[in-house]
Amino acid sequence: MNQSVVIAPIGESLKAFLEGTAYSKVFVVADKQTKKYCYPHIKALLPKHPLVVVEAGEENKNLASCEQIWEAMTEAELDRHALVINIGGGVVGDMGGFCAAVYKRGIDFVQIPTTLLSQVDASVGGKLGIDFHGFKNHLGAFNIPNSVLIDPLFLQTLPERELRSGFAEIVKHCLIADAERWGKIRFVDFERQNWPELIAHSVAIKKKVVEQDPTEKGLRKILNFGHTLGHAVETHFLGKAPSKKLFHGEAIAVGMIMESYLSFSKKMIDRELLTQIEEFIFATYGKVAIAEEDIAPILALTRQDKKNKGKEIRFSLLNGPGSCAFDVVVTTSEMRKAIDYYMA
Repeated sequence: MNQSVVIAPIGESLKAFLEGTAYSKVFVVADKQTKKYCYPHIKALLPKHPLVVVEAGEENKNLASCEQIWEAMTEAELDRHALVINIGGGVVGDMGGFCAAVYKRGIDFVQIPTTLLSQVDASVGGKLGIDFHGFKNHLGAFNIPNSVLIDPLFLQTLPERELRSGFAEIVKHCLIADAERWGKIRFVDFERQNWPELIAHSVAIKKKVVEQDPTEKGLRKILNFGHTLGHAVETHFLGKAPSKKLFHGEAIAVGMIMESYLSFSKKMIDRELLTQIEEFIFATYGKVAIAEEDIAPILALTRQDKKNKGKEIRFSLLNGPGSCAFDVVVTTSEMRKAIDYYMA
């Protein structure tokens, strides 16, 4: 796999991509937020095209939204020589890419990620998917976009909470693959982080890992550090009142503390690194209120994690600073202790 990722002003990168192509039609997928704040930056760069707008938010990354997109593609009479452009965060990229991969057995698509989270994580690697019956990314496919066009300009459209959510994946990349960078970012205030530099750094790490393991049979699993319990926490709170819902990165931050504790309890990292991680994450994200009655459903959700084998729940855990092991079997009682550690 050799995915094309371009970090440049969108006017330059999109124009360069389209030059010399002969697509029968261009079709754009956006959500209500990106239609308002981001789509205007590309509209004039494109030939005449249909646009489908879906509802924003993880709770709308489902088959019903896919049907809306497929219906719009069909009404626009897209053939197999058309191009889909997905402009938005991870939800739009995951769902729009999935729809393109399935439509007529697959048509070309380009990702234009507009959130920090999608720029450093969801845009790279060709993972596409939707949620199903409450399980996150339960249906999906691997399919590489024809290009990923990243412009840090779009970050100016984001509220601070969205930026913090994306920052969690940057922290994860440092912890699993670059101890030196982890040693630097943890001493820099969130407001003073260098986003263009950190985006390029995260993209390079993820791209290198994915090229060695495109379909997540081995090494690529390290990118899931913080995600086994983090996804379970995120999914659990999706079903709660809107005020309790967590952004993806907020849930992964919770997961990274819990899974760092698991790494420590298995003597894979020392107490010093565990303390560094929890102090930094609590200072950046605060503490999510997890009640006793939340624990059983969170633990139950880990049984649906895609890294599992049979009845074994398998984690990717830190193996020292800047290093990560995968397929580490963790018991329910060990997970319970990790949750208790976070709650203490």
